[in-house]
Amino acid sequence: MYAPAHISGYLAADRPSPAAPPSARAVVTGAPKTILRLEGAVVLTAAAMAYAQLGAGWMTFALLFLTPDVSMLGYLMGPRIGAVAYNSGHSYILPAALGALGVWLHAHLPVTLSLIWVAHIGFDRMLGYGLKYATAFGHTHLGVVGKQKGVAGPAAL
Repeated sequence: MYAPAHISGYLAADRPSPAAPPSARAVVTGAPKTILRLEGAVVLTAAAMAYAQLGAGWMTFALLFLTPDVSMLGYLMGPRIGAVAYNSGHSYILPAALGALGVWLHAHLPVTLSLIWVAHIGFDRMLGYGLKYATAFGHTHLGVVGKQKGVAGPAAL
């Protein structure tokens, strides 16, 4: 349920439909977008530094760094399934759970894998790739990316 216009700041007619494409929704721009991208860089750096402290080999890091991108194969089954698959591989929820499990079990491998995974997500966020909407691969919570950038929505994207 929505708050009255005097509380929410806009009228019902101004409210975009939840099914509306990202171009019709609020999009992160300006300083907040820059901050989110800097956060990605910080997460990438922190994960790589923690990984270095574990003493695991950098060859393993390099070989597994792009593994979360296998989740893009979900787009072969359409944008809705693709978005769910991609977001599952590019949200911090699963690698954080894997890392916590590794710490709890005193197991090196889950912690190592989670740090590589987190570093990958941070790298993607730093580059401006966000979680995907079900409308199209290029529609992300950080705005529109890729070839669609110039055609899908306001100039602020």
